[in-house]
Amino acid sequence: MFNHDWFSGPPYHQQVEEARWRCALRKFPDVDPDEREGDAALMEFYNDLDVRTLIYLRDGFSYEIRDMADVPSKSHLVFECVPVDEHYKVGAFVVTVPFEEIVRVEVFAVHPSEKPEDLPQITGFRSHNDPHEPHMHTGDTPPPR
Repeated sequence: MFNHDWFSGPPYHQQVEEARWRCALRKFPDVDPDEREGDAALMEFYNDLDVRTLIYLRDGFSYEIRDMADVPSKSHLVFECVPVDEHYKVGAFVVTVPFEEIVRVEVFAVHPSEKPEDLPQITGFRSHNDPHEPHMHTGDTPPPR
């Protein structure tokens, strides 16, 4: 169950750090575990990593979190999202989502030099809702309901 404490406390930050470390270790698999934090190349790569956070909702829509909003709400997740639709890219789009609607959180760490050209399509900004088109394009099946 995702809640305010999950996003503002250790669980979310632990998932971000886990994604970052796994990405760095995949790039530097031969570095001795006891020497990882002292390895200059590994740490430079690690510090340069970009992290993307995607949330998936019960209705099949998904959003990418750009930045958490600093609001006192404890019953809703309030964040600025990364808009996909060109019409929304000129300003800031702040979204409020009840925590109980969040079914999955994905954290993706990648080095800027290795970013894939085909990034997951975020469906929170579709201009139309085609019932024959899957809501998510990052996996083979929709999130559990």
